[in-house]
Amino acid sequence: MAGHSQFKNIMHRKGRQDKKRAKIFSKLIREITVAARSGMPDPEQNPRLRTAVSTARAANMPKDTIERAIKRGSGDEEGVNYEEVRYEGFGPGGISVIVEALTDNRNRAASEIRAAFTKYGGSLGETGSVNYLFDHMGAINYPPDIADADTMFEAALEAGAADVTSTGDGHEVTCGINEFNDVRDALEARFGDPEEAGLVWRPQTLVAVEEGPASTLIKLIEVLDDNDDVQTVFANYDIPEDVVAKLTA
Repeated sequence: MAGHSQFKNIMHRKGRQDKKRAKIFSKLIREITVAARSGMPDPEQNPRLRTAVSTARAANMPKDTIERAIKRGSGDEEGVNYEEVRYEGFGPGGISVIVEALTDNRNRAASEIRAAFTKYGGSLGETGSVNYLFDHMGAINYPPDIADADTMFEAALEAGAADVTSTGDGHEVTCGINEFNDVRDALEARFGDPEEAGLVWRPQTLVAVEEGPASTLIKLIEVLDDNDDVQTVFANYDIPEDVVAKLTA
């Protein structure tokens, strides 16, 4: 377990999920708005919008909230124009970090993200400074009880996926960027909406982090994740379970 998935589990142990509900909705609304603006406002005709709507439903976002975000993105309602920006940097312990943002003010976003890196012993790098250490791919996640491991593997293979990882936490299907829409659609037709689906940055190798740097690193990622402009944070760290237990005690 590492990177973004491990961070989510750490935050779950800290009991912050309920407190972050409004923040999660805000990020999802931005993604729906941008997705609707980038293509057709009909999810059936817009793969990115369909993914955003599916993720919002999985987060129990009210239907009228989703519809308003689509209308705002399609121009039927007045709204803010968001710009997609990717930031790359270095965290404590020699960790590489990728931050994906949707912002209406690039200067503000860059300033706040740079300040977070600096405060917690890291530094913001140039675009391309760390992304070569990651693979950009599609990831589709289903709960463990949706199917057994063999059934999910066979379905994913037929859909054109590259790999499937099944654990007690669920099934993660990964695929190439170009195959993502087809794989997701095939799995949705068989298993329904996934818990999560989207493009991710998966680290090629992991860097083990000891307790001291791990504590600071988690604070950095937590601050980044709490930033309104930030959509997702990916990093190539691996924190031992005993250290996680101490950090979340």
